[in-house]
Amino acid sequence: MGNVNLSVNFGGVPLKNPIVGASGTFGYGIMYNRFYDLEEIGGFVTKGLSNFPRAGNKPPRIFETASGMLNAIGLQNIGFEKFVKDKMPVLRGVNTAVIANFFGATVEEYAQMAEKLGNVDGVAALEMNISCPNIKEGGIAFGSDVKLTGTVVKACRKATTKPLIVKLSPNVGDITEFAKACEANGADGLSVINTIVGMAIDIRKREPALSNVTGGLSGPAIKPIALRMVWQCYKSVKIPIFGIGGVVSAEDVVEFIMAGATAVQVGSMNFVDPYICKRLKDELPEVLSDLGVQDINEIIGAAHSL
Repeated sequence: MGNVNLSVNFGGVPLKNPIVGASGTFGYGIMYNRFYDLEEIGGFVTKGLSNFPRAGNKPPRIFETASGMLNAIGLQNIGFEKFVKDKMPVLRGVNTAVIANFFGATVEEYAQMAEKLGNVDGVAALEMNISCPNIKEGGIAFGSDVKLTGTVVKACRKATTKPLIVKLSPNVGDITEFAKACEANGADGLSVINTIVGMAIDIRKREPALSNVTGGLSGPAIKPIALRMVWQCYKSVKIPIFGIGGVVSAEDVVEFIMAGATAVQVGSMNFVDPYICKRLKDELPEVLSDLGVQDINEIIGAAHSL
């Protein structure tokens, strides 16, 4: 298979390979050290962080579906101070990109979190979550209104010099309008996509399976939708894109890259196979070599040549 180059640059963040653990499925990274060396993968995105600890929604908040899962965790997290005090001292010793996901209930809270996390030594980049469908304040409220998206991205851009990535919602009419608003207001990259709103019914109880009634659908079931949206965003903006949604194989990674992603984030499958990120990184060179590709950068957006 020769030496296939897997390294990419994502908006100023060098990644040794394009495999990144997705927020909400990778904890704060440390827990995965029991399975493999975190330095094997390109990086990971932390759980969504808020200024103060957050308990999330009441259970039940996860439900398995055909080829996917619904979750309504509600952004449970340990808060900024505990993250910096308990997690970052360990993470600073790991040679991989640590991307801090964050959110807020107001524009001011978003900007405050961007500033605080941007000043944390060891954090390579920030990922703004403006697309969580499972909280009543903030999140999707900013991700479903183009004007608000631009406002909150602009405020965070002013608050930090760290690379700023915006995680977009698929639960909108035209995702490219939101991608353009992010680019125009200073975003360095996009994460495409967050989960799709869905629900399930517990037929024995005759009630919704999730306490939140609805949840975010993820997993292989959403991959074709995610691919389509990565494709659309690539045609609309110049900033790099993380492809997210149902990645389970090295071939899936290549599909997202050819659709226009610079790298991928692996989400729900971490719950099925905790080794999947390392496995994808190990299997990717052979798949690329079979395709005659020696540098993964050669095929970013390659499918658009047709």
